[in-house]
Amino acid sequence: MTELAQKKCEPCEGETKPLDRSQANAYLKDVSGWLLTEDARGIYREYVIKNFMAAVEFINKIAAIAEAENHHPDIHLTGYRRVRIDLSTHAINGLSENDFILAAKINTQKVELKG
Repeated sequence: MTELAQKKCEPCEGETKPLDRSQANAYLKDVSGWLLTEDARGIYREYVIKNFMAAVEFINKIAAIAEAENHHPDIHLTGYRRVRIDLSTHAINGLSENDFILAAKINTQKVELKG
């Protein structure tokens, strides 16, 4: 488990400045599989899961983590097994450490990928 995965998301109500591209890239090194959006205001990861039920189970795991951290991603399920997770801190219209904490915690979850 990474150091980020052991942290807790902190409330962010807009007083915090969003991370710039270089800061975001530094954090990305600790969350394998995640990519920076073109505008550097978000990160995302895509999965092709084994089947529909495995995808729903994975989404439920993510939802539980997000609720515990009070930091909620956008989750997309398309094509019955393609899952995309988008993270950004809406209050600051960009990235904060919270996004990378949640990404690290999501990375700790087991998921049945398409074989």
